[in-house]
Amino acid sequence: MSEIKTAAVLCTGCGIGEALDLKELARIAQKEGKIGVLREDPQACSAASVAALHAEIQEQGLTHLLIAGCSRRAKTEAFNFPGLALARCNWREGVLWSVPEGENAPELRQEMAADYLRMGCAELKKLKLPQANPKAAGNRRILVLGGGASGLTAALAAADMGHEAVIVEIAPQLGGWAAQWWRRTPWRAPYAVPQPTGIDELVRRAADHPLLRCHLGATVLETRGAPGRFSVDIATADQGQITEEVGAIIQATGFTPYPIERLPELGGGMSPWVIDQAGLESLARASDGAPIRRGDGRPVRTVVFIQCAGQRDATGRHLAYCSGHCCATSVKQAMYFKAAQSDVDTVVLYTDLRLPGMGEDFYRSAQTQGVTFVKGEAKAVTPQGEGLRVAFRDLILDTDSAVEADLVVLATGQVPRSGTDIDLPEEERAVAAANSVLKLAYRQGPDLPQLKYGFTDSHFICFPYETRRTGIYSAGPVRRPMDLAQAMEDATGAALKAIQAVESAAQGRALHPRSGDLSYPMVRLEGCTQCKRCTVECPFGAIDEDENRYPVFNESRCRRCGTCMGACPVRVISFENYSVDTVGSQIKSIDMPDEFSEKPRVLVLACENDAYPALDTAAMQGRRYSAFVRVIPVRCLGSVNTIWITDALNGGWDGVMLLGCKKGEDYQCHFVRGSEMAAYRLSKIEDTLKQMGLEPERVATYEVAITDVERLPRLIDEYVAKMFEIGMSPMKGFA
Repeated sequence: MSEIKTAAVLCTGCGIGEALDLKELARIAQKEGKIGVLREDPQACSAASVAALHAEIQEQGLTHLLIAGCSRRAKTEAFNFPGLALARCNWREGVLWSVPEGENAPELRQEMAADYLRMGCAELKKLKLPQANPKAAGNRRILVLGGGASGLTAALAAADMGHEAVIVEIAPQLGGWAAQWWRRTPWRAPYAVPQPTGIDELVRRAADHPLLRCHLGATVLETRGAPGRFSVDIATADQGQITEEVGAIIQATGFTPYPIERLPELGGGMSPWVIDQAGLESLARASDGAPIRRGDGRPVRTVVFIQCAGQRDATGRHLAYCSGHCCATSVKQAMYFKAAQSDVDTVVLYTDLRLPGMGEDFYRSAQTQGVTFVKGEAKAVTPQGEGLRVAFRDLILDTDSAVEADLVVLATGQVPRSGTDIDLPEEERAVAAANSVLKLAYRQGPDLPQLKYGFTDSHFICFPYETRRTGIYSAGPVRRPMDLAQAMEDATGAALKAIQAVESAAQGRALHPRSGDLSYPMVRLEGCTQCKRCTVECPFGAIDEDENRYPVFNESRCRRCGTCMGACPVRVISFENYSVDTVGSQIKSIDMPDEFSEKPRVLVLACENDAYPALDTAAMQGRRYSAFVRVIPVRCLGSVNTIWITDALNGGWDGVMLLGCKKGEDYQCHFVRGSEMAAYRLSKIEDTLKQMGLEPERVATYEVAITDVERLPRLIDEYVAKMFEIGMSPMKGFA
């Protein structure tokens, strides 16, 4: 191992020099922290100071640098030193702006700043410079599954930006559902009438593009590999079995309409004159602008559109969600009739009418053309003569009513074509595997994890396109219900993320959310007990097992969350710049007051994605919190190894707060399951506390959002108050 040469810059700007005793802090850095080169700077982030620091790094051959001043989230561009291991000490937001004013504020600030400096020095010495993934792969081709509007848009977006793209479409032609529509809802001004779909132009562009190839009548047989090096076996109609080597994959497999046969009470499957919205599009295309007729050739004089047919259902029999586009689609289809023959009675029966965006203009235009909107709940559709009778409850008049119709159109909604639900019980999964789309050769299952309604899983707030399989993205109605305009915008976003994936994979860098991180997981196999916790708990399918049941890391699939590190009971998994030691050394480094000092010490392990930014923002807004806490940012709560907690309690810390993201079905964890895994592990720590003779309240976990700027300081103060109530830790005497 090469010699470590350390340096520290103590910034005195932003009021730090006036509030803290820098001479004492410098002594701590040199005597306790063993920092080799130390200097103070009145404005460390200035261009002149940064240039001087770069020169000093070169002259003295520095390898490790600590900057004490503002938060690690601030001035990241200024403090960018490639080839150098860097640690940050948060004095400004973490001390100066957070400690409450009071008689003993100067003393508490100094103690807090000194501890953070000790922690920074301890972390610095344990850091190693990341060298990037040695298995980096540079295939930049992008595979798109699905040749509908979403798939075509994604493939063309990638190809237009210079990346080869390959479309795999199960049908014998491109276009998907949009190719079967007569018109689309308006997506640009004027928002008054249905507009051409434009799908023919997309198909033509795809056929003519020099960087785009299409396999029609094709299905995936198996998908292997990782970002930058996926290998996909495909069964094609004309070439037999082929293999495509690609760098990233976009799943744009779309949807199928909810079967109307499941709605017999509304005439679905009972009468040929009850159709869904796709069936109406077929009639409109056949009429080609002329008056629309039924399948038997009979003119349609009255048509009723029933909204939310089998949707927004609370009974569990049908779809629980709204499909988003159906109201606008019914308005569009009502206009088909009015445009061809203005005296056709068109009735839209709805409970709630939802037309997002410029849909209000579209709705007003329909009213002007004579489309009737009735707020009512359909009860039954039954045959009557050569037509139908629609019974409904008028929700305005609060009376039962009915209308006769020649044709009834049910807005049945979208069912995603996501493939196999890998969370099914084992006995059901084998049967469902026949519906697999990706056929992933992953130990975690053949398709993308799904949400409870079958849509592909993603972090819907921060990372909508990313799935739980790195380098594989979803777009369009397979991700969530949406209309054509939204699907095409969605596909463009997925294409951009796929390009980011292949470029990052080629450089050995991590993808979202730690974009650009060069570290990758390392394991000491000689210490591995083959417990498989890392393989089971990894949210992203990044870890397989070899024939001896040892973990095999697919580094380019890894998001660098550290969940495997937190899961490992023997602590043999780490990253160069984040490990059990980098955090553990910080926990052990502080100056612990004795049990009679009435100065508790509370360790806060804060998620770097939400909790830590919320603390910074709170400080910036002048919201103060207890000076008895010491905060360590962690990549994810899932990376927290329980040894950190037991070490802290054994070392005399009075309490441990864990601040992570919301877990559950509507999770907000950037790493999907990190908070969930941490909660599971910590549910078992009570026995450890009992063995140590400590109260269970000394360890607490809170779900925190990045917006909890007011709540978080209050939580900290309440928790510290609880420590005063319980009393100082009896372990202080043994630390």
